[in-house]
Formats: sequence, C-alpha cells, structure tokens
Amino acid sequence: MTALKLPRTLRVDASDTLVFAQAAEPGEWAVTGSFLFLDADPARLSPKERIAFRSGFLGIRSFGFSTLVVVSEASEAEREAAVETLAAQIHERLGAPSLALAREAAREEIEAAAALCQPPVNSVLALHRSLDAGGIREQFRLLRPREGAVPGSDRRHAYARAFDFAEIDEEPEEQVDLVGLTGSRVP
Repeated sequence: MTALKLPRTLRVDASDTLVFAQAAEPGEWAVTGSFLFLDADPARLSPKERIAFRSGFLGIRSFGFSTLVVVSEASEAEREAAVETLAAQIHERLGAPSLALAREAAREEIEAAAALCQPPVNSVLALHRSLDAGGIREQFRLLRPREGAVPGSDRRHAYARAFDFAEIDEEPEEQVDLVGLTGSRVP
C-alpha cells in the first residue's frame, strides 16, 4: 500500500506575504483553490488577487495563498482533519448550504490535492493557473534543485549567493581630479 501524501504550503522567503493579500502560513495543508475563482473575471481582480489566481495554492486553515507546496506524508487522521477544516471554511466563508455539502466538496478538493503528490516526499510543486475558453486551466511544475551549488555551503544556503564579483580590465581606470573640479587650491 502506498503512503498517503498531501501538499503542505512552503515559504522559502517573505515574498508570499508581499504578493498575496493573505499569505498562507508555512506548513499548512493545501489545495489548488481554483474553486475560489470559478466566477471571477481575472481582468477585474486586484493585482494581488490576480497573482493568487495565477500562481497561488490555498492553505486550508488560513485561507491564504502560497506560491509553493511541498509533497508531504500524511496520516489518514490528518487527511480527515484536512477535509473537516476545509469543509468548515467552505461552509462558513463561502456559504455552502450545509456542512454535509461542504464536506463533500472538501473531500473532492483534498483528493485532487493528493493526486498531485505523485512525486517523492519533499518534492516542491508550483502552479500556473490561466483562463481559456474551456474554463480555468491548471498547470503544475515539479521544481528540481539546481546544479552547481556554492562549494562549502549548507543545503539551505547553497544557492543563496545574490551577486558574483569579477574584475574586468578592459577599460582604463578612471581618474578624477577633485581639486581641478573645484577650480581652486586650498592651502
């Protein structure tokens, strides 16, 4: 029997808190959240809502968005708790007619999220959502580690180098005459 896997929100930096109106908390169970945009016109969304439409996974506890999720192991009890949490959100926030109907919808969303988790545990997934004539289209990418880590770095900081400095001797060194610029000499 295969282990149960579900996506968890992943925050690698503070960018989600800046680009989304409500960012998901790190480590919460997630679904794609496309159901939130079924009746939305992307052209009429605010800039932050457009970013959520385009690339946000929905954290089920916070109802906030995350750019990335990580494939994680889950127990049956955790899966059921995720269904109940999402059902409560659908009922309370979105006005589902009953908790039973909300639970049914939540179960479908959690099953769809579990289906995304075919890659190994700790794999990172990204989402691109768009609108075409057939409705909302979801595309998923599996993000892989880059080659060429900074030698001697730990795993977290292996790719953290923001700048490389290189000396280039192609142009002559510029010299500035500060005294000449002022037009006078000070004794």
